[in-house]
Amino acid sequence: MSLRLPAASRTAARLPKLLSFLVFFVLASASPDSPAQAGGTPGDFDYYVLALSWSPTYCKQAGRNADPLQCRAAKPHRFIVHGLWPQYENGWPDYCNSRERRPGQHTVSSLLDIMPSRDLIAHQWKKHGVCSGLSGDDYLDKIRDAYDKVKIPAAFQSLNRTGSIGPDGVEQAFRLSNPNLRDTAMAVTCKKGALKEVRICMTKDLKFRSCKAVDRSGCRAKKISVSPPIR
Repeated sequence: MSLRLPAASRTAARLPKLLSFLVFFVLASASPDSPAQAGGTPGDFDYYVLALSWSPTYCKQAGRNADPLQCRAAKPHRFIVHGLWPQYENGWPDYCNSRERRPGQHTVSSLLDIMPSRDLIAHQWKKHGVCSGLSGDDYLDKIRDAYDKVKIPAAFQSLNRTGSIGPDGVEQAFRLSNPNLRDTAMAVTCKKGALKEVRICMTKDLKFRSCKAVDRSGCRAKKISVSPPIR
């Protein structure tokens, strides 16, 4: 939609109507149908998306730019938490104006086994955690609780050589390991032909639930590569 300003001679007479229209236009553009909405109201959202990142893909593709805490760990990481993201039924809030305290260093350190990057944790709090309505420490505790709700399939915990699988095969493995998890509640993403993430929708009290948003970003490849951790 384009807006055509009135001629200068008629501006004064039509200014109130024009301003009213502009206010309506801005508010309509910021509705929950928009993808991302900076400055949402903390705690005002519908559900969470838990993003589990396949760490070997990140470490391999990031190369020298990879976070050493994650990619040079004594015990190589497999699935780790990328984030826990508040969502609307359509779109999501981010960078909300929260007055809650940011996470304390002790809580950050306690999460490094499943989210092995201080920079990542800080970024996730700044962009997504502030929209949860929780304090920084409580948000990180929520991430831990969400991660503990998901049982990682045994095949991914013991993988020791590169293989290939279809995205639907990854979903099936997670469904079999988590009986209450349906394919409508998750999606697999890929990058450059390799497994990137498994995204799972959860209610605010961390029960699996169906959603539409994650499927839109799902991997469309027939087969994707899954590499073991770099040792």
